[in-house]
Amino acid sequence: MNDNAAVKQNAQAAKTVLIMAGGTGGHVFPGLDLASELRQRGYDIHWLGTEAGLESRLVPKANIPLHYIPVRGIRGKRLTNILAAPINILMSVWLALKIIKKINPQVVVGLGGFVAGPGGVAARLLGLPLVIHEQNAVIGTTNKLLAKIANRVLCAFPISISKAICIGNPVRAEIESLAAPKLRINQRSGALNILVVGGSRGAQAINELVPRACALAIKNKAAADGDAVQVNIWHQAGDKKDAATVDEYQQAGVQARVDPFIENMSEALDWADFVICRSGALTVSELAAAGLGALFIPYPYAIDDHQTANAEYLVSAGAAIVKQQSDLDETTLAEAFESLIFDRNKVCKMACLARELARPKAAIHFADYCEEFVNA
Repeated sequence: MNDNAAVKQNAQAAKTVLIMAGGTGGHVFPGLDLASELRQRGYDIHWLGTEAGLESRLVPKANIPLHYIPVRGIRGKRLTNILAAPINILMSVWLALKIIKKINPQVVVGLGGFVAGPGGVAARLLGLPLVIHEQNAVIGTTNKLLAKIANRVLCAFPISISKAICIGNPVRAEIESLAAPKLRINQRSGALNILVVGGSRGAQAINELVPRACALAIKNKAAADGDAVQVNIWHQAGDKKDAATVDEYQQAGVQARVDPFIENMSEALDWADFVICRSGALTVSELAAAGLGALFIPYPYAIDDHQTANAEYLVSAGAAIVKQQSDLDETTLAEAFESLIFDRNKVCKMACLARELARPKAAIHFADYCEEFVNA
């Protein structure tokens, strides 16, 4: 019996799925949501990742066996790394082959990150079904290559791959179950609740600009109306950045709640009337699921400017506006704020438009597509 036949025969004995995702939370969190759904269906889950990525901390906490291969990206790296890349890739594929043979999964799932490349190639060499999922509106390098050999290509936003099926990004159930925007935002009165999120690690530019711009917007609005105005602000500043951000608000004379990290994001989204944030894939998907309008400030160094493309999903529908960080100072940002953060009807309309773009139950649909190949 050859290796391919042995792998297929042994796979029948157990319901096992191998998830490959690494690097950032944008790849890892959707994989964890998929793992949770598949576990509820009786599957054993294994994970292929790297020691340097976020998966090395999060996956073991979920009690998922984690297998490492040493792989890193070569894009934009030094010449010596580029020259060594073919050998490193071949070594990574060989290690992935060994791991996959040992696990004997029935389906292999790639969610991006460099680790998914050699793992996906190894899966197809062994004749195993490969399902990939792209979280961003611009397909990443690894997924672009794997799409040529994958059995199924899934995506969160429309991408330029003809065979891709759009299912959205997996979003936590407690966010999807939030009340409709009209029942949250329109039933409140008084100052608007503004949530500011610069990503899980925070964003220095947002931490510095938003307090100053808010102060200027409040001053300008009060002068125009002849009456005092206020907003309620909850700001996730990032680890070890909260103290400096508190100082920024105090110097600007603006009251704000500042946390290094918001543990319960569903609570924060339920509280919010409007959001100022980066436009990572999961952030955009969570805003659509919750039904919240946003002012996006895309991370300016994202590969292929994919955060701007992500933002466009809501911007094109009138559910958000986007401002490039390079074009902003406290005056231009204050002007944007003045047209938004004092108008409850306007932000509620944006929130309703965002909710219309939600793709609920993405983790369930994702698992369904994986099961197609188990039951084939």
